[in-house]
Amino acid sequence: MTDTDLPEVVAERIGRTAMAQGVQVAVAESVTSGAIACRLGAAADSSAWFAGGVVAYAAETKFRVLKVDPGPVANARCAVQMARGCAELLGADIAVAVTGVGGPDPEEGHPPGTVYVALSSSAGEVVDQHKFDGDPSEIVAQATLTALQALLSSLNKE
Repeated sequence: MTDTDLPEVVAERIGRTAMAQGVQVAVAESVTSGAIACRLGAAADSSAWFAGGVVAYAAETKFRVLKVDPGPVANARCAVQMARGCAELLGADIAVAVTGVGGPDPEEGHPPGTVYVALSSSAGEVVDQHKFDGDPSEIVAQATLTALQALLSSLNKE
């Protein structure tokens, strides 16, 4: 295991990079239920670079708060719209969003562990689909780390 496998280390790197670039970071979370925001908020000097997050677990919350188009929510379209809506809502320069199926049962025709991670920034929008294994808590942990790593990678490209 390397230090980039530890969410707290990745969150610290996100913080240093965001501060150096003078950018505000935000998160929109569904399947991870606030775990990403928790890691970012615990990082050093987070009040200087972390705009905040929205835990939009219920589909209606995604539609109403993040302006996601009504319909299925365990998909790439929803993840991108969550990231975009969160960045706009919180005035952030970059936002990461996570939606999918945490399990233990399938939802919307997707097996447990199907997770979409999206990023929205001035550089554009990207989304990736992932398939994680394990029980719901293990899926949340894997999705959290993956989202943090994606955010750091995106910041390093800016």
